[in-house]
Amino acid sequence: MLIKKSAVELGQLIAAGEVSAVEVTQAHLDRIAVVDDRVHAFLHVGSGSALEQAAAVDARRAAGETLGPLAGVPIAHKDVFSTHDMPTTAASRILQGWRPPFDATVTARLRAAGLVILGKTNMDEFAMGSSTENSAYGPTHNPWDLTRIPGGSSGGSSAAVASYEAPLATGTDTGGSIRQPAAVTGLVGMKPTYGGSSRYGLIAFASSLDTPGPFARNVLDAALLHEAFSGHDVMDSTSIDAPVPSVVAAARQADVAGLRVGVVREFSGDGYQPGVLARFHEATELLESLGAKVVEVSCPAFDYALPAYYLIAPSEASSNLARFDAMRYGLRVGDDGSRSAEEVMALTRAEGFGAEVKRRIILGTYALSSGYYDAYYGKAQQVRTLISRDFDAAFEQVDVLVSPTTPTTAFPIGERADNPMAMYLADLCTIPSNMAGNAAISVPCGLADEDGLPVGLQIMAPVLADDRVYRVGAAVEKALEDRWGGPLLGKAPQL
Repeated sequence: MLIKKSAVELGQLIAAGEVSAVEVTQAHLDRIAVVDDRVHAFLHVGSGSALEQAAAVDARRAAGETLGPLAGVPIAHKDVFSTHDMPTTAASRILQGWRPPFDATVTARLRAAGLVILGKTNMDEFAMGSSTENSAYGPTHNPWDLTRIPGGSSGGSSAAVASYEAPLATGTDTGGSIRQPAAVTGLVGMKPTYGGSSRYGLIAFASSLDTPGPFARNVLDAALLHEAFSGHDVMDSTSIDAPVPSVVAAARQADVAGLRVGVVREFSGDGYQPGVLARFHEATELLESLGAKVVEVSCPAFDYALPAYYLIAPSEASSNLARFDAMRYGLRVGDDGSRSAEEVMALTRAEGFGAEVKRRIILGTYALSSGYYDAYYGKAQQVRTLISRDFDAAFEQVDVLVSPTTPTTAFPIGERADNPMAMYLADLCTIPSNMAGNAAISVPCGLADEDGLPVGLQIMAPVLADDRVYRVGAAVEKALEDRWGGPLLGKAPQL
């Protein structure tokens, strides 16, 4: 079946002329038609546009043009990236039906690489959440168990790849929104170094944290997608003017002999599901058996990353979301000629923003207000500096750090909906890498004993050492697939 093949395999088949890009695209559109009413991974499926894109790839190849390794391969695109030919809503009512006049840089680079954009995926509204339950258009379901969450905020992307609706997907990671969904759906999810992938055309949540990255079913596929859309962008003032690390070569190397691996002491113990810790400890033992030297490393400031994040990110969100004012684009409520602009803004925001978005705007506005700025936002930024220093000190001792990606497996839909603090704890292990801006990846490391659901291993490396996490991730993947007799996703119940 075409839908079960990796992105690399599909690219090779298309390049060899054994199958056309149109046939591959149609196979995935057919799969979406069969399963997405249950998964709800997509907010918009652009069938006609996707087939046109695929036909254009086939025509270019027939004309003798040399194309990249992912040309003709379908991809699901998170609905936070601007697309001129499809709605871009960030899963919010306030942007319902909005079509941007331009493409995000990531979108433009996907098109340039010949990838076929199938449609836009569901997400937590404005990327604020860890379960995709905060979408204004309803929750996405985990393909492993449709009663459970697929992670968030990029849960539509993770569910699309895990349910074979697409071989690849894009996501954004502000506090773990790629790695955590990847972990709970048995996928590979990568947060590149901050500034390594462009934010231009990305609807902003927290500008100093947001990072586009790839989802895939294996490490090499993720590396190829990473290289396809990353790199310096003059349109993004935070973009790093440096070459993209050789992540594809590292993914093909898959060797950890002699590598120093640090286990983060702070990411274990109370609050962690026993099955998650069991799979994590097995993964570290596996790394030792492959020739790595594993030691324990303490990063004490990591204990304060979660509260610091939930001051910094909402503060930036309260500023970024001020642009949704009902005056220029998007939803407009109460504009009957009898109300002032201020009243229309208030009515529109009240109806257009969901509860979690309102909660974070209020929290951020409070943290930035006169008399509280130094006590809250300023202190949180000082904690951020301490987290970066802990990373620096750790990477003087080891080459990479490892931890569970998230403390638990996928929880039931609705279980934490009324408990924001419990929801926020899903990002406990992932947030430090966002605060410091370094590279981090999640790769599958088995199934928890309690519920048979996927567990993720998080691998963290220094800034601009993205290739290092792919090298380690590929080695773990190969060894575990040899042990399991194939990819972890093959153990998922079939939809």
